[in-house]
Amino acid sequence: MPLSLGVASFVVDRDESRCIACQVCVRQCANDVHRYDEYTDRVVADESRCVGCHRCVALCPTRALTIRRNPLETRPHANWTHPTLQAIYKQAETGGMLLTGMGCDQPHPIYWDHLLLNASQVTNPSIDPLREPMELATTLGAKPDALALHDDGNGIRLETTLAPQLALELPIMFSAMSYGSISYNACESLARAATAAGTYYNTGEGGLHPNLYRYGEHTIAQVASGRFGVQADYLNGVAALEIKIGQGAKPGIGGHLPGEKVTTDISRTRMIPEGSDAISPAPHHDIYSIEDLRQLIYALREATGYAVPISVKVAAVHNIAPIATGIVRAGADIVAIDGLRGGTGAAPTVIRNNVGLPIELALAAVDQRLRDEGIRNRASLVVGGSIRSSADVVKAIALGADAVYIATSALVAMGCHLCQNCYTGKCNWGIATQDPYLTRRLNPDIGARRLTNLLRAWSLEIKEMMGGMGINAIESLRGNRDHLRGVGLNQVELDALGVRAAGL
Repeated sequence: MPLSLGVASFVVDRDESRCIACQVCVRQCANDVHRYDEYTDRVVADESRCVGCHRCVALCPTRALTIRRNPLETRPHANWTHPTLQAIYKQAETGGMLLTGMGCDQPHPIYWDHLLLNASQVTNPSIDPLREPMELATTLGAKPDALALHDDGNGIRLETTLAPQLALELPIMFSAMSYGSISYNACESLARAATAAGTYYNTGEGGLHPNLYRYGEHTIAQVASGRFGVQADYLNGVAALEIKIGQGAKPGIGGHLPGEKVTTDISRTRMIPEGSDAISPAPHHDIYSIEDLRQLIYALREATGYAVPISVKVAAVHNIAPIATGIVRAGADIVAIDGLRGGTGAAPTVIRNNVGLPIELALAAVDQRLRDEGIRNRASLVVGGSIRSSADVVKAIALGADAVYIATSALVAMGCHLCQNCYTGKCNWGIATQDPYLTRRLNPDIGARRLTNLLRAWSLEIKEMMGGMGINAIESLRGNRDHLRGVGLNQVELDALGVRAAGL
């Protein structure tokens, strides 16, 4: 009987007429797919180990390699599909949960692709972003119901005390990815790019490495259930704090960083023993109600001298609208919502595929609920969960977001190929790994430059789309659903999104 009933996911095609047995693929593959056979002077492959990261393909000097999906399929069956059978085989052999990374890959509707943007024609002329100013800057934080002004004879003076705000030069931030789940070089790339672009990156729940405190003015620090790295300098050395309740890839469950990934630096940053598992419980053990959340929000305000905005991050789940209103009434300045397509380094496959809501539906519901209750100004909305392009950003803002979080897009910009095996710690691109040999593959200079280029490119495209709509400020687009139309959607979906059908 074979050791495994499963089959390899990928086929490694090697053109022997091109292969010079240079062994670059052998040295570069962290999964030990390639092996040099001294007897035959050939490089051979163990396809069962291949995760489809394409590192060997990219670096092969003679272009001798091709990686493709294994065409071998089981007998066609609408219910018992090939992936379903492979999952059962694997669990029958291991007795464990199936893990995956980098977001939901199921064919759930992607509503961004069913929303079309407006364009100006005759009655409302478009704007040329090359010749006229376009404003992408926005601020995140609670806004007052009204402003009190006073004329003291020397000019008009603002009397209203404003809540602390985050000033963004563009409505895009880097979402939470902890030091531990990704490498130090990846964290530094994000921090440097956020600083250069005038936006923010999020530490995730792993604390803040001492070398990154110099980027504090562009850092959002998380306070998660494990409280990793939370201490006075951490709370007071950043631009904003975020209480992490949930994330889109695994709503309702906690996190786990295996002990073998807890190196000396990560141990020091997270303030846990080296080599010990870092376990984030599913619940915060001091939050069991909205009142408890309110207490934590105000405890953090006291700890920071009321100087920074407080965000609360939750997963997009059923009844997300009343949940969000409770968070706003508890005193949060920002509500961050993560949709089911959000990525992570490790999540149970069954959770990732079956729990949560698409961020588009959650965003529309929350924005409308806050408006109906007259409290939309009391908090900003930030959404994430597979924002893939500048068009997604524009559509999210038109649906009601103040800004968006991107994470997977940022990792892809740094070289990620979405092989979905982050949890193994063998990332061939030096991103989701703590292996010193692998982390060196991501140069922070190059990573930061690629991320900055991505944000610049998206900014140019956002300005073009806004100009085409006849809008010269991103604030004028927020929640303006008249600029959206749905195509290929039924009436229930259109009503949930709050948009009209294309052609109307």
